[in-house]
Amino acid sequence: MTDNPIKTTRRGAVFEVTLDRPKANAIDLKTSRIMGDVFQEFRDDPELRVAIITGGGEKFFCPGWDLKAAADGDAVDGDYGVGGFGGIQEMRAMNKPIIAAVNGICCGGGLELALSADIILAADHASFALPEIRSGTVADAASVKLPKRIPYHVAMEMLLTGRWINAEEAARWGMINRIIPGPQLMDETRALADHLASGPPLVYAAIKEIVREAEAMTFQDAMNRITQRQFGTVDALYASEDQMEGARAFAEKRDPVWKGK
Repeated sequence: MTDNPIKTTRRGAVFEVTLDRPKANAIDLKTSRIMGDVFQEFRDDPELRVAIITGGGEKFFCPGWDLKAAADGDAVDGDYGVGGFGGIQEMRAMNKPIIAAVNGICCGGGLELALSADIILAADHASFALPEIRSGTVADAASVKLPKRIPYHVAMEMLLTGRWINAEEAARWGMINRIIPGPQLMDETRALADHLASGPPLVYAAIKEIVREAEAMTFQDAMNRITQRQFGTVDALYASEDQMEGARAFAEKRDPVWKGK
């Protein structure tokens, strides 16, 4: 066990967050609160544009809730911190891209954590499951998210049986974006993060808010809110220097210089 379960690295506009809590990177209440503070820092820092979340070591990404800590008194309905379990599941106004680099076993709340990211890259030895059914509890966030991400019957089988799937099957159902050989996982994740970091941050913010808010709307209601600039991020984008810079750069046949304002 370590006193510093979360390691962070700033690399230009990219913020790397490593859950490093041997032996398995399980999350207790204290760790979840730290993760919330860390991701709140990322959200609120204008110099940071993209985050990576991964696990320490090569065997575990995250198995989710720390059952040993629960046995010692951590309440399953306790204070998870500002962003909910794992720091990002319920973080308000998280309008920056997050990439999950799944470096091993990813189950329970760990899978829910990965599903909270925008893009999921997985090592070829990664595996996935929702084993809560076997311990007599519910994978609450996964019960909401997973049937919307992959075929309903596949999601329900995972929820109702706790069945494990490998990276190949996860990719086949669209749960993850792609599979990467384990030794290359972080290099490819960082390359993708750098690519995103070079992009227009105000557009990313608008995309994330639209996708998040439109989930509970009809298509026409969502489009009306966009065209009437009722999303704060869309209004900021349409009034921004970056909006004009994009048009000028296209006309001048050059790469745009994004300022995020």
